[in-house]
Amino acid sequence: MNTEDTNVDLKDKETNDADPEVAPGPDADPEVAPGPDADPEEASGPGPAADADATEADVSEADLDQEDQENQPMTGGGDRAEDAPLAGGEEPVPVPEKNGSVKLKIPENKEDKFTGLSKEELLRVAGTPGWVRTRWALLVWFWLCWFGLLGGAVLIVLQAPRCRELPSSSWWSAGPLYRIGDVQAFSAARDLKGVEQKVAHLSQMKVRGLVIGPIHVAPADDFMNLRFEEVSSESGTLDQFKDLVQMAHKKGISVVLDLTPNYQGSSGPWFSNGSVTNVAERLKAALVFWVKQGVDGVQLSGVERVASMVPSLWTDIRTIVQNGTKETPNKRVLIGVTEHSAAEDVSALLNSTGVDLLISGVLLPGGADAAERAQSVQLLCSSHSQLRLAWSLGGRGQGHLASLVGPALVRLHQLLLLTLPGTPVFNYGDEIGLMDEGKKFPRMLWDSDEELNGTLKEEWVERRSCLRFFGALSELRGKERSLLFGDFLLLSNSSSSLAYLRVWDQSERYLAAFNWAEEAAVLQLSGAAALPRRAAVVLSTDGAALPADSRVDLTELRLGPGEAALLRFPYAG
Repeated sequence: MNTEDTNVDLKDKETNDADPEVAPGPDADPEVAPGPDADPEEASGPGPAADADATEADVSEADLDQEDQENQPMTGGGDRAEDAPLAGGEEPVPVPEKNGSVKLKIPENKEDKFTGLSKEELLRVAGTPGWVRTRWALLVWFWLCWFGLLGGAVLIVLQAPRCRELPSSSWWSAGPLYRIGDVQAFSAARDLKGVEQKVAHLSQMKVRGLVIGPIHVAPADDFMNLRFEEVSSESGTLDQFKDLVQMAHKKGISVVLDLTPNYQGSSGPWFSNGSVTNVAERLKAALVFWVKQGVDGVQLSGVERVASMVPSLWTDIRTIVQNGTKETPNKRVLIGVTEHSAAEDVSALLNSTGVDLLISGVLLPGGADAAERAQSVQLLCSSHSQLRLAWSLGGRGQGHLASLVGPALVRLHQLLLLTLPGTPVFNYGDEIGLMDEGKKFPRMLWDSDEELNGTLKEEWVERRSCLRFFGALSELRGKERSLLFGDFLLLSNSSSSLAYLRVWDQSERYLAAFNWAEEAAVLQLSGAAALPRRAAVVLSTDGAALPADSRVDLTELRLGPGEAALLRFPYAG
């Protein structure tokens, strides 16, 4: 039997069984309930005729099923999906199609779904005694936990070590000052434009302030032709100076102008005593002019003479420089320079002149040995704020660092200046160990593209090594709190050696140790019981003997001849 014959038989059967008066349409549901006029016998159940018809339909469906099985692909056995029992015991319902074929319609499995409690039911449950007790228990538990956490946090804060408040600071205390006393000697351009071209070099060394000049017109020992507001032709032009200030500010470097009146003469920085009043009065007007050009401070030599001879004028000078505008306190700095080297004299001048920084000869090598210099440093640190202390070796009158201490000790003194509490001040070329060579303002040596050999190459390598050492120290000086404004604690002091500790709150501690002697020395550190047994090497002037990141024994700190080292250890609570 084929599919077409089966469909014809089913159609004929459905036509013969249908009521001629109410003939179902092709889409009629065979399970539609009979209407009120239906035959009671049909409503009560099928009769014999219905059984015969059902038997014939079953035979036809069996033939159809057999044919369908023959048309199905072989799947390796198993029951067909339509033969599987349905959930809930429901049977598939045959649905006749328009072309006479039968389509089995599987009824959906209807399950009861929980839609939640109604509002009234929820209110009834919430009002029960058990639920009320549960709510109160949860509320009490929440508040107990909250207060427990709060109490624990308070206890931790109370038991934690107190952090010290950061002291007030100014830009000149954040890094080294770099002095260019002679513009012509500093660059190949031999003017202020050449200085501007080297600002990037200063920025790489983490320089915070550039001290320029003097550059004004000042014939030697001739105060009548002194012109503070005019740039000398040897130095450049006013426009070049303003460009230099602008470029330095872009790099985060402040510019200080040296306005020492008689910087080329021999009768003293303020000419004769009889001219001090006249020169100081003219300086007041010049200060207003240079402040408008954007300078961040002024340096003056021989400040003690003006402060003692014309105190009212000196007060005006100091006010113009230091105050500036109320919106920017501490924006400008007044730097004084004195030839005094005794710590007591320097301390007295700091009090009487009221300068922000006073550069002196306290650290100059001379009659005083290392022990005396260390005591001078300790006296000044105990008497004045670090913001007012400045340390320098050399200057216009003394020359460069390498010429004063010798090439072998340049890095030792770089480490000393950059780790003492206060502002380190360097002359141009001190970062590479520049020698004076018979004059106070030697030509600055820059890297050259020319091929070097022999002695020149060795000198170039040494200059580069010295520069890297300076840059690493300068970077540490600007970012480590213990070196920025930490306390100064003297640990060891003798005629040829020195060791001190820089400590700030809970920051890492830095220990600087120096040996000026020509033989090795073992430093006995006072207060060793409070120090850790070992410390890490940060920098050393002899990288082969004390390599970076190596560890040394503080109970027996050994340094080679002319060696210095910067050590570090953590805060221990």
